[in-house]
Amino acid sequence: MWPSVAYAAGQQPQGGTQGNPLLSTLFLIIPMILIFYFLLIRPQTKQAKKQQEFLKSLKRGDDVITVSGIYGKIVQIMDDVVILEIAEKVRIKVAKSQVAGLQPKEGEKSSSD
Repeated sequence: MWPSVAYAAGQQPQGGTQGNPLLSTLFLIIPMILIFYFLLIRPQTKQAKKQQEFLKSLKRGDDVITVSGIYGKIVQIMDDVVILEIAEKVRIKVAKSQVAGLQPKEGEKSSSD
């Protein structure tokens, strides 16, 4: 026969100690936060810092490539704008943050990071 409902809803078994649920939750959350920090947040901040340093080091006459793939030579640098010469007597304004990197020199292999 089937056990009665009263038997199934009986008392909890005694003997085992119930740990602090807050403490056990912290033991799970803290390692997850550390993993996210070292695998996601820290590398992105390093990369952003490297890009900011690169943008600060730009100077007139540098051959650069933009994020959209436009190759040009820096003619003038303002606070947030770079004027590129993409062909003879053809100049465009580009946001400084959109400069992706320097053009590889002739005979130089481009390195992918």
